[in-house]
Amino acid sequence: MKRGFLDISFGVLFAIIVGVIILFFAIYTSSKIIRSGEHTINTETAKRLGVLTNPLETGFESAEKNKIVLDAETRIYNICDESGNFGEQKIAISQKSFGKWGDTGANIIFKNKYFFSEGIIEGKEFYLFSKPFKMPFKVADLIIIIPKNKEYCFIDAPREIAEELNALEIENIHTENCSGDEIKVCFSISSGCDIIVNLNANYVQKRGSVVNFIGDALMYGAIFSDKDVYECQIKRLMKRISELAKVYITKEGIISKRDCNSNLNKELTELSTKARELENSGELFFIDDLAKKIDSIERSASCRLW
Repeated sequence: MKRGFLDISFGVLFAIIVGVIILFFAIYTSSKIIRSGEHTINTETAKRLGVLTNPLETGFESAEKNKIVLDAETRIYNICDESGNFGEQKIAISQKSFGKWGDTGANIIFKNKYFFSEGIIEGKEFYLFSKPFKMPFKVADLIIIIPKNKEYCFIDAPREIAEELNALEIENIHTENCSGDEIKVCFSISSGCDIIVNLNANYVQKRGSVVNFIGDALMYGAIFSDKDVYECQIKRLMKRISELAKVYITKEGIISKRDCNSNLNKELTELSTKARELENSGELFFIDDLAKKIDSIERSASCRLW
């Protein structure tokens, strides 16, 4: 019987099989190397983001801003973890390559940073600005992260807020001459608003959810964050207040031995307990009332604690 033209010798067939196996392992190894490289790049980018926020933590009373320009389209994952004494701020990065989003790098963890943004934001350029948060003493600098590709229009904003935002010169935040395509942040209830800020009742309404705030720093945090991130950061800030109150209780004990008493032990102890027990932003008003009382006593004391 004649051999068909498709008959292949064992040697040739073996060579083909070996070649396919080698090609498979070559592709598999290459993809692992690429993913490993992406993981490293994304991890380093997340670290760089953390470093670039350091200049914003200045301790000044006014807001400070910075701008970050990345090499590729990037997703920033704002991961807030409220567990432990202070909770943790985590950041992970994923970048687009060949039209596809790569795997995220390792979570970069910060104990003393508080980022306010949507849970996932993406773009190539990002604006960051910070505001100091006090209750009644300095607690932390809150850092707001906004992708440049999202435009905001602040409608009927009070003069002080409009002036502060204009002074920051953030290109995608407008307080006048809005085009109509921006995300509308309204300070009076009206139709067509994406975000409503009520300065009398101290709440922000966004996508059907309501969160409460005290002061301008938390107001900005509520405007630019989603609810989960915001509420988690509030709990972290309260834990920090609780621990700082303990520090000032110790400090008062030291200066009282020098006949210099601020008479705040009771109030600071209560603040530490209530802040630690806070469950959501709706309870901020109780903390704020106590903080104002403490601030009034401290200002009139012969020996200041902060």
